[in-house]
Amino acid sequence: MYVTMDRYENDWQVVKRGWDAQVLGEAPHKFPSALEAVKKLRDDDPKANDQYLPPFVVVDESGKPVGPIVDGDAVVTFNFRADRMVMLAKALEYEDLDKFDRVRFPRIRYAGMLQYDGELKLPSHYLVAPPEIERTSGEYLAHNGVRTYACSETVKFGHVTFFWNGNRSGYFNPNLERYEEIPSDTGIPFNVQPRMKAVEVAEKARDAILSGKFDQVRVNIPNADMVGHTGDLEATIAGCKAADEAVKIILDAIEQVGGIFVVTADHGNAEDMVKRDKSGKPIRDKDGNVQPLTSHTLNPGPHRHRRSRACARGYIPGGPSGCRAR
Repeated sequence: MYVTMDRYENDWQVVKRGWDAQVLGEAPHKFPSALEAVKKLRDDDPKANDQYLPPFVVVDESGKPVGPIVDGDAVVTFNFRADRMVMLAKALEYEDLDKFDRVRFPRIRYAGMLQYDGELKLPSHYLVAPPEIERTSGEYLAHNGVRTYACSETVKFGHVTFFWNGNRSGYFNPNLERYEEIPSDTGIPFNVQPRMKAVEVAEKARDAILSGKFDQVRVNIPNADMVGHTGDLEATIAGCKAADEAVKIILDAIEQVGGIFVVTADHGNAEDMVKRDKSGKPIRDKDGNVQPLTSHTLNPGPHRHRRSRACARGYIPGGPSGCRAR
């Protein structure tokens, strides 16, 4: 989330930091081994967990980088998820890329674990054929004439569009669908701006719901996930409060039109932010500080589904009798 793996072209400087280290062999930190690098960087900054570790380069005794990517190398990106690999794949394959100064463009043999973008045919070489995901809900709704609206901020925009549609970009039917992206903050850690764009996303959803132009509205509010990954408990609480505020805005609008809502989470994260031993007790460092948990948890994602009162009576203001998911 700080080096190499940005997504949805939110911040190309993330990719540049990785490129400088991995291709050019340049980084603000140099170490004789990766193990020493991780230990030292973590000791110097307790908040430098895996997701926010600064870039470093492993060098030999003379200070020369031992493994920069050069002409003739073979490179494999082994991520199976597409969202955080597409930008790097572009940097490795597109000679005319102008998103940042690559300094040099190595002539390599590059393959991805999968083809990360089927429409762009990117990368052109891959190890495993991409899965064919058919009959997605987005395709079904468009086929049946259901007007849909999808919205999130940049860091989760693909989750309500690209992923939702079975790893496909674009519309199934542009006459029935509208996708709206709220630009995420760039160059700012999520725990510094924990509210992110939750309210802005909710307001867009509210306007779409009240407009009467759509039969289904879907949004992703990412605060609990993205801020939770930072391990900053205070910031995560602030982020969750913003998410609650956003959800209320949306549910109030649904109540006005007599719609149906489903609120769900695809995984846990913010509900438990402490590393624990097998007995469930918090794990502490040598100074007695509780170790933050920055990964997704195994707890089930709760969900809530309800018809509004108006919908239960079979009436949608401004629409036909009966209920339709909003």
